[in-house]
Amino acid sequence: MATRKPVASRPDLAAMLAPLARSLMALETPVLERHGLTMWGYAVLSGLRGQEVRTQSALAESIGADKTRVIAVLDDLQDDGLINRQPDPADRRARLLSLTDRGARVHAAAQADIQRRENALLARLGRAERAAFLSALETLAAIPRDEIVALAEHRT
Repeated sequence: MATRKPVASRPDLAAMLAPLARSLMALETPVLERHGLTMWGYAVLSGLRGQEVRTQSALAESIGADKTRVIAVLDDLQDDGLINRQPDPADRRARLLSLTDRGARVHAAAQADIQRRENALLARLGRAERAAFLSALETLAAIPRDEIVALAEHRT
């Protein structure tokens, strides 16, 4: 008779990360509101940071938003002078997005406030543990979504 593998001795990653992510969003929401941003607005500014220009559809894909869902967010950010949105000369149907100087300043200030609060949470870890946690998280977060989803096809 075949022996069964022992039941996992740790919770699933999603079971650990989802509540943490919800708590972090609850921490971030009032900070973002003080900077005049919504969570989606901050995601857009983060997605444009470090990019000279980006198409609307590429931005939506990179932040995990539906192209149509992000239009109202882009309208608000443009009205607030945080982003530029112009037609793509190579494709009249596409729009090119970029951060304004004001958008970069608002994003940097919001991010600094968020990270100050995150540091209070990370302080619960020792220095080496914190560095290892952040390094591992960066590594896993850099894996493309499609690559992670493809793991569902693998059977052990």
